[in-house]
Amino acid sequence: MCELLGMSANVPTDICFSFKGLRERGGRIGPHKDGWGVAFYENKGLCIFKDPQPSYASEIARLISDYPIKSKAVIAHVRQANRGRIGMENTHPFSRELWGRNWTYAHNGQLHGYQNLPVERFTPVGTTDSERAFCYLLSQLDKRFPVRPSKRRSAFNFLRREANKLREFGIFNMLISDGEYLLAFCSTKLQWITRRAPFGMAHLSDIDVDIDFAQETTPNDVVTVIATEPLTANEQWHKMQAGEGQLFRFGEPI
Repeated sequence: MCELLGMSANVPTDICFSFKGLRERGGRIGPHKDGWGVAFYENKGLCIFKDPQPSYASEIARLISDYPIKSKAVIAHVRQANRGRIGMENTHPFSRELWGRNWTYAHNGQLHGYQNLPVERFTPVGTTDSERAFCYLLSQLDKRFPVRPSKRRSAFNFLRREANKLREFGIFNMLISDGEYLLAFCSTKLQWITRRAPFGMAHLSDIDVDIDFAQETTPNDVVTVIATEPLTANEQWHKMQAGEGQLFRFGEPI
């Protein structure tokens, strides 16, 4: 299957440290060699980098792991293909517009009998079960809220319930964000950690890289990282349970 990485922060923050670990899992440490992608939000704007090549061998991925792109919300993915060919159109994260905002999504798992999920106007471009499920989620959200809800948190609560329904089709771990809120939904594997003052040292599990967050942050920073498996070896991650959804906004668990 695939691996997920997400970040929610209260100040623009780079994801270089965590992405270095994820990049190793894209075909070197792990079997996820069928493409990778990462989406960065800048306010309502969105910048997505994708490559159907293994991330560990990708020059673009190397750039992302070294160049400090600052964002308050990030979703990244390394792929092990099981539905759809290896190609750019099937590479996560996927993005669509709804209510004048860019929605971004990535999925880890495998679904069965998903072909007839209604998608309305959110037509898939590729041929993956993942993108079909994303289009389904947005179509259901659009149907439930024909007008943008005054409290977007209500929309994410609805998405959590719909994500739980998709568990009936198979394994459905996912991240979805509109740039302000980020929802993590666990079917089998997903963990998260919130870092805040007092900050300390962290050491990646998959590559010999350390960072002293005390030197990289201010006392007011709050940064949450979500991953399929813990990326660091010396920190305590929160393991999510099957069917659990956790919403984050500007780094804070809601």
